This record gives sequence, C-alpha cells and structure tokens, in this order.
Amino acid sequence: MSEDEYARRGIDLDKPNPARVYDYILGGELNYAVDRMFAEQVLAAQPNARERAQLNRQWLRRAIRFGMDHGIRQFLDIGSGMPTVGHVHEVAQAIDPTARVVYVDNEPVAVAHSEIVLEDNENAAMVHADAEFPDDVLEHDTTETMLDLDQPVMVVMALFVHFIPDERDPARLVAAYRDALAPGSFLALSSATPEQQSDGTARAVAMYQKSANPVTPRTADELRALVDGFEILDPGVVFIPQWRPDDPADVPANPAECGGLALVARKN
Repeated sequence: MSEDEYARRGIDLDKPNPARVYDYILGGELNYAVDRMFAEQVLAAQPNARERAQLNRQWLRRAIRFGMDHGIRQFLDIGSGMPTVGHVHEVAQAIDPTARVVYVDNEPVAVAHSEIVLEDNENAAMVHADAEFPDDVLEHDTTETMLDLDQPVMVVMALFVHFIPDERDPARLVAAYRDALAPGSFLALSSATPEQQSDGTARAVAMYQKSANPVTPRTADELRALVDGFEILDPGVVFIPQWRPDDPADVPANPAECGGLALVARKN
C-alpha cells in the first residue's frame, strides 16, 4: 500500500496507535514499525505487558460466556481493536451461532481487517465510528440492522475508558450507552488502574501520556462512579484475573500485577 493510500484511509503511520500496539503485544501482525517501536518501549518498562494483555483477553471471554449464560444473544463491543483470536463473536457463536455481535472502532486498520474476518459471518459486523459519539454508533445503519435495542444487549468496554480523560467526561459517555439499553442488559468493563501498581507500571503509563492516546488509570471507586445506574454484579470491581476465574488456580499470587480492574454490571 502506498503512502497516499495510507493517507486516504486515514491511517497515521507517524504515531503509535493503541489498537495496533495492543495487537503487537498480543503477538498479532496487524501493526506497523511505529507501533512495534512504542510497544517495545512499553515492554521494557513493563516486562509482563504481554501477560497482562492475555489476562484481559481471558477475562473478556469469561464475561461473554457469563452474558450468554444469562440469556444475552446480542453484543456491542466498543473500541474493539484488532480481530484477534478469541474475539467476542467467536466466543458467543461457539455457544449459539445465532448470537449477534457489532464491533465498533475508529482505527482504519482495525476496521479493515475486521471487515475481512467477518465477511462471511452474517451475525457479526464492524462499525467504523468514534465511540465517544454514542449516537453515531447506536444510530448507525449496521447497528440498527444487527441489534434490537428493545431487547437485552451486553456492551463491552475492554480497556477502553482509560483512554478517555476526565475532561472528556467518561461517565456521561457510559450513561449515554446505558440509557439506550433495555432492562436486563449488561456492561462488561475493564480498565487500567493505579491501585497497588509498581514503578514499571507508572513508567509505562508515562510513555502513553506522551503519545497521541494518553491513559487515565482509575481506582475501583472511580470505576464504580463511571457505571452509576448499573448494578455491579459479584464479585464486584476486582483485579482482572479475580473476576469469576474458571479455576481458582488461574489467579496469580499477586493479582494486582495484571495492572487492571474489571467488572460486569446489569441495567435493572
């Protein structure tokens, strides 16, 4: 692809992109030199960053299965990133092939590759939109075609809200999605946290502060405030591997080393 084509598609190769950096850390191939360089700097400051990313993906799979167990058959994945193994549609449709999934991202590479992966899947689709504008997501033709918002939906915000600083009012954003959902819907959310973190984590966060996408880690109390209007379900706001592990042995000796908190909440 030529530089002009990159520009036409809105792909910025001068700055690292969070979705592509995360893809590289997970071992994916949908990234560029600028992303790999930045990711290696993060890995140098935080050597267990790959393990952290894997723990978040494992939590996501558990959360999707939880939603399926509670009758959810519609999923809206906000800031979905790259189509990596174990994506929402793979987990949900392995249980029920009729489960419907809409992914949302504004990163052109993530969108393009997701469209390719989902090309033959009539029950999953990609929406190219900025999730910070909920109307653009919820009123998109694809969303309206794929999802029935009069029925329960699980909204997924995996490692998404920490890219929204306080001045952009993430609570308002979460509330806008909440208000569009039917009773019985769920929110699955994970976020970086400053709680019980090492100096390496602080250095990694500082790197992101100098990038185009700074990170705002949040405490458990701050995340509870973000999801006001939802009922947070057991076990509450916990470190990511502590959220309903498949096996207690899967929880590391120091769960805080995962670097993030997770929750699942319900709209009653």
